[in-house]
Amino acid sequence: MITIFCAFFTLLTCVSGVTVVTQSPLITVNKGQTATLDCNLGTVTDYGVRWYKQTPGGVPQFVLKFHHSDSSPTYGSGFSAPKFTSTHSSKTDYSLIIKNLDVGDSSVYYCNTWDSSVSEWVSQ
Repeated sequence: MITIFCAFFTLLTCVSGVTVVTQSPLITVNKGQTATLDCNLGTVTDYGVRWYKQTPGGVPQFVLKFHHSDSSPTYGSGFSAPKFTSTHSSKTDYSLIIKNLDVGDSSVYYCNTWDSSVSEWVSQ
């Protein structure tokens, strides 16, 4: 079993007008299967979603960014399709899909977006 964590970091408290990002909770997936992690941005943003992977004691690694108007994601170094991809079901609901899971994929994954009303990156 491979455990994938979705981060529950709170960078901003709930304030009127501030983007509130929410993520799916902890999931456990068997080796070789596909994991789907959900992220709701709360409001429509021109910046779309960014996904990061962070191993315990490590620095966050940029996985990909994706906007609902894009035909495909833009990837960070060391990450690529078809292993990693992103989809959207609305202008605020995005998913990170990790295929053919291996032990090295067990990590904390989190999404964020830019909130122009407070000029900050916002995560859950």
